Amino acid sequence: QVQLVESGGGLVQAGGSLRLSCAASGRTFSSYVMGWFRQAPGKEREFVAGISPGGSRYYVDSMKGRFTISRDNAKNTVYLQMNSLKPEDTAAYYCAASNGGRGTPQQLKYDYWGQGTQVTVSS
Repeated sequence: QVQLVESGGGLVQAGGSLRLSCAASGRTFSSYVMGWFRQAPGKEREFVAGISPGGSRYYVDSMKGRFTISRDNAKNTVYLQMNSLKPEDTAAYYCAASNGGRGTPQQLKYDYWGQGTQVTVSS
């Protein structure tokens, strides 16, 4: 069992930056594939980025170059650094943990989810 708690969301102007954190409980954090997702009002949840236990990173194309996912296994924490934020990045951001499997982090089934943190980007 893994419990995930996100933090770091808030209100920022377009062009600004935020760093989201996701703290995980449990002794097996380092074995999970970790992912960040987001959901804007009226839209489906979408995958943002993922990172393997060994640190390999995966992004959807629209996030490449602006968002960076990282993890600190010693701190049981995964991060999402978001730069050059745009109003369309406004959403609730969720971290999730997957036991892994075949496919890219975007294709995996995620077993544990945090409660989300709101990011609002003003124009």
